[in-house]
Amino acid sequence: MSDDLWGTDRLDLTAYLDRIGVAEPPGPSREALEEVYDAHLRTFTFDNIDVLLEQHPGVDLPDVQAKFAGRGRGGYCFEHGTVLAAVLDRLGFAVDRRLARVGDDPTAAGRTHLVVVVDLDGERLLLDPGFGLSVWRPIPLVDGAVDEVRGIAHRVRRGEHGWALERAKDDGWELMHTHDEALVVPSDVALGHHYTSTHPTVHFRHRLITTKLLADRHLSLTHNTVTIRREGEETEHREIGLDEVMGYLEEAEVPLTDEERGRLRERLATLA
Repeated sequence: MSDDLWGTDRLDLTAYLDRIGVAEPPGPSREALEEVYDAHLRTFTFDNIDVLLEQHPGVDLPDVQAKFAGRGRGGYCFEHGTVLAAVLDRLGFAVDRRLARVGDDPTAAGRTHLVVVVDLDGERLLLDPGFGLSVWRPIPLVDGAVDEVRGIAHRVRRGEHGWALERAKDDGWELMHTHDEALVVPSDVALGHHYTSTHPTVHFRHRLITTKLLADRHLSLTHNTVTIRREGEETEHREIGLDEVMGYLEEAEVPLTDEERGRLRERLATLA
């Protein structure tokens, strides 16, 4: 798809690469793709903080770039997918943005999730930077492909409604989302974002969701629980109070102003 449609020339590629601590690669390669993707996941949180604070700037590329590369803040799928796809475009990768339906019944959900697909040397690879606990390296879009990283396994399936991404759970597989190959344009992303950030029934408006891939563990945080996953160890999950929530946000290095931190604490108190 033409870069002009997405306006990727507006991206400050240097600022983004400086933020994630990666040198510009000489050209598109699997090694470069995995390095950028891993650094992106380790730098930016998946979170809905701006939705809870009623201050979401939208998903136009300059707004997302200012938030991610400028402030070091994270966001949710439409933001992660927007900025990462633009970066990969600029680095010379062949990129598609695709919309997905979240949940175990693709016929009952809207296309409210954004993933990124890269075509590299004849192989299509799925990247899912904005799902919270998803693939930690690109996974081939091949029916039945399985990849395990840091003790968490994912599988791709080709089904009736498109490409399904599943995560290993207990003795089976849990369906995360299903994406199709329909054309995606910027207005589709804007509409999906508008629904998921403003509709009164969506979960992003009623609970905190923050995740971060840290050096030795993966942290998942809500307004009253924390889940910590370490490779080779039993998952830790427990209820926590508001002080601990705010403490974990600091541990995840979520860059909030003092004013934002105060307003967020007040908002979380209403949820708890």
